[in-house]
Amino acid sequence: MAERHFQIVYIFPNLFTAASIFSGVISIVSSIHGDFKKAVWLIFLSLLFDGLDGRIARMTHTTSRFGAEFDSQADIVAFGAAPAILLYTNVAQAYGRFGVLVTALYIIFGAIRLARFNVMSPKSDPTVFIGVPIPTAAVFVSIWVLMYERYESLHRFDWMLLFAVLLLSFLMVSHIRYPSFKTVQLKKPMLTKTLILLIGVASLLYLFPIEGFALMITLYIVWGVGRAVYMLFFRKSANRS
Repeated sequence: MAERHFQIVYIFPNLFTAASIFSGVISIVSSIHGDFKKAVWLIFLSLLFDGLDGRIARMTHTTSRFGAEFDSQADIVAFGAAPAILLYTNVAQAYGRFGVLVTALYIIFGAIRLARFNVMSPKSDPTVFIGVPIPTAAVFVSIWVLMYERYESLHRFDWMLLFAVLLLSFLMVSHIRYPSFKTVQLKKPMLTKTLILLIGVASLLYLFPIEGFALMITLYIVWGVGRAVYMLFFRKSANRS
């Protein structure tokens, strides 16, 4: 009886991983049928399931190598294929081979990012991500597709979104460091300022949810690039002096 109970608990977090895959597949189907808003929200639902499976596994002490590998396979579907098909059906297909190339590179580099993460995970610093995480990339693609759906004036700049996703694909496999926010430690003087900042951000998202998320995710990605460029030139100037 105890063994049967253990097996049920072991399976439970993997059900959330399976739900993430299922949401990703339904998102792909929605994109093919032209229901882009539904496709975007299904990708966000996959994000929710992806966040829950690991936390439930840790809470129930059922983490395993199988669960980690299954989670990576789910990410390929939910955050690799689903956003790529969303991008292709909404924007990229009008650009012929270039659109196909951007779509393919997003999935390929996303898979490389996940494989590298699995290899480096035991040795990696929990406070940073090396390269843009594929869920973050999926949010970027999805939220900007929503922006293009909301504002027709952006349609003339479709090519900019394609180049942004192309750059994003390379950033996933780059060695640029991004904060993970998993283990944030704040000193007491910073608590009040952080609280005020979070209230301000929450207010912005309440008034302009799509625009606010688009701004936040874009600033996050640009911040990593800007920091990398600054560190590169700072180190050069420091070595010269």
